[in-house]
Amino acid sequence: MYMISICIATYNGARYIGEQLASILKQLSAEDEVVVSDDGSTDGTLDIVRSFNDHRIRIVDGPQRHSPTLNFEWALRNAKGEYIFLADQDDVWLDGKVRRCVEELQMCDCVVSDARVTDSLLNTTSESLFQLMHVRRGRLSNLLWRNGYTGCCMAFKREVLSKALPFPTDIPMHDIWIGNVAAFCGSLHFIDDRLLLFRRHDAATSCNGKGSNYSLWQKLSFRWHTLKNIVKLKTGIR
Repeated sequence: MYMISICIATYNGARYIGEQLASILKQLSAEDEVVVSDDGSTDGTLDIVRSFNDHRIRIVDGPQRHSPTLNFEWALRNAKGEYIFLADQDDVWLDGKVRRCVEELQMCDCVVSDARVTDSLLNTTSESLFQLMHVRRGRLSNLLWRNGYTGCCMAFKREVLSKALPFPTDIPMHDIWIGNVAAFCGSLHFIDDRLLLFRRHDAATSCNGKGSNYSLWQKLSFRWHTLKNIVKLKTGIR
């Protein structure tokens, strides 16, 4: 059985991190790991993480740059598993998420699941993140039209990570980059299973879809840089 790594980027997430970790750990075996990269939290986040006293949790010092993308990159660089999941500090994983994604990874290199959207108290505000974000299948649709690669809904094989690292310095977000790498350099499946509670609140910044105020010019620029870096990766001139 392959080792699973769950990568969490934390920053002042004390309010929700305990609930999230509990929902994840009960789905893992003794050989799996949770890599927590902390970006300088000052609210007791790490005290809560350490209070689990679980050998599967490994804390690493983040880049101290207050960048979710760089913080996730550092967590991913420290991951040891063959199957890798991205997790936000404020969501809740539903039972069976890990098992279902691992099943799908037998047939593809990366899987993106649906989620139920909630408010800060976990009251459902939308039954489907896919519907809320108007997610489309197809790599060109996701690159050029609307990104549907939401990190907290993603799991992928180490081969994808090996291609995605190191992150280009001009990518918009870590999940957009990883999703496009998987789609253009391997295989990616969307599944309609709603496998987590996707919490939306004012402080949520780390997951694509939890608030986007980018201008049209910025969005076009993001797509151009992503396309440019994918071409470089495919042609081997990166």
